[in-house]
Amino acid sequence: MNLNDEEREAIVTYRIEKAQRSLNDIHKVFPLEVWGIVANRMYYALYYAASALLISDKHQVSTHKGVISLLNQYYVRTGLLSKEDGNLFGNVFAFRQGSDYDDFIDASEDDVNRYLSKVELLVEKIISLINNK
Repeated sequence: MNLNDEEREAIVTYRIEKAQRSLNDIHKVFPLEVWGIVANRMYYALYYAASALLISDKHQVSTHKGVISLLNQYYVRTGLLSKEDGNLFGNVFAFRQGSDYDDFIDASEDDVNRYLSKVELLVEKIISLINNK
């Protein structure tokens, strides 16, 4: 996907907004105790933020695993994000996959609470990387 600067900026802005909406969705759904939806929204908040970062730096990504891989390659290995940040993204991806697709695996409140504050901080950190360019 060859984007001009204006198109790239529009997509980055849109994905940041989607990341923030995903975080807002979590707080709306949390009181309903629908943990699978919370798991899904946590992952997508990270995904939208990470894909915005990659697009802002002109990296092309077409898959979810590709986003994780390139995030690790260009941001974790270079020290812009920590190894813990990279591991968190991978763990939340696996958590969401299991919750959405695996039989007999349901997300719990404990599972969600293990990740939620860390996800919120990482989304904030990624958006900060974008805004500080």
